[in-house]
Order: sequence, then structure tokens, then C-alpha cells
Amino acid sequence: MATNTTLEIINGISQVIANSYDGAMDEKGAPIKIGLRREEHDALISSHQMTRIMDGFGACIYGDRLHIKYHCEPMLKEVHNPSFESETEQIVEKVKSYIQKEFKKVTGKSLSLSDPSEIDVLVEYLSRIRTSVKAHKCWRIGGILESTGYKAKDSDEDTMDPPDDPLAAATRKWIEQSKSPKKAQNDTRKS
Repeated sequence: MATNTTLEIINGISQVIANSYDGAMDEKGAPIKIGLRREEHDALISSHQMTRIMDGFGACIYGDRLHIKYHCEPMLKEVHNPSFESETEQIVEKVKSYIQKEFKKVTGKSLSLSDPSEIDVLVEYLSRIRTSVKAHKCWRIGGILESTGYKAKDSDEDTMDPPDDPLAAATRKWIEQSKSPKKAQNDTRKS
């Protein structure tokens, strides 16, 4: 299996996200199925709600982590269901699987996502009927650190050792000089 460079990984994920907008069609002309709530019923009007089902997702990369954010506007009674958080996490997992599957189609290489965080679910009250739910979960992207030259100091920390770089060395030297200011020769003030 060929390894991906950081740029290939980022471009591949960006292309997957760009291809998965609401109403997107696959190469056969069928609607793309990601696993979102809006795909379960009629896209425009749900028979049990009489309003459009609002949900969607986004993804971004910070360092070596892929962050998936999911948003929906369910009915208030749905939020009170004891299994609501686990159902939301299942949808986020479906989005992750979709990204990995489509990444393989776009690049021809696999996307390794490991070390998941716990899901964060924020429920906000909109009205007596509706709520706004925002969920967030992130995974470590395999292969992104190796291609940048960065090495993790400790697997539990997110700090990195920069590669040997003249600009980084000059910046470090400049910062060290500012830590202990020296008095100029022509400065006659008392300390």
C-alpha cells in the first residue's frame, strides 16, 4: 500500500467534503447516501414534522487530527430520548465511514483514522418545539506526521518537535535573546 503525503491527504479529504453537499448526485445520477437524518424521509417535507429536516456535517483538519462536526435541528421530544446521544454518535460514525470510503474512491489510497475522542454533544433550546444540536468528534489521521517531519514528543501530548529548519532556529535564538535583556552601554539609568 502506497503512503500518502500530507498534501494528498488534505486534498483528498477536501475533495470528499466538496462532493458531499446537500443534493449531490453520484456518477449514476442517484442521490449520495451519507447516513444523515435527512436521507431517512422525504428531503423536503417529513410526514411527521411537516418541516424540512435540517442536518449536515463538516470536517476540518487541525494538525494531525480530523474533526467532524455534525449539526441538526430535531424536535424537543427527540432530544429527551435516553439513546439520543448514542444515535447522534452513530451518525457521526457513518459520516466518518463515508469520508473514508469516498477518500479511497478519490485518491485510490486508504485513509487511516484512529484514536477517536469522546463525542461532544451540545443541545440548545430554540423553541418549545425545536432544538439545535451540534456534535463534534475527532480522530488522528495516520501518516500525516511522518510526511511533515514532525515527531510527537509524547503520545499523550499534542506538542511537536520542529524539524531542523534555519528559520525555526533563528526564531528560537531571537526568543532566547529577549528573555534576558541586557542593558545598553550608553544607558545611564539606574536599575
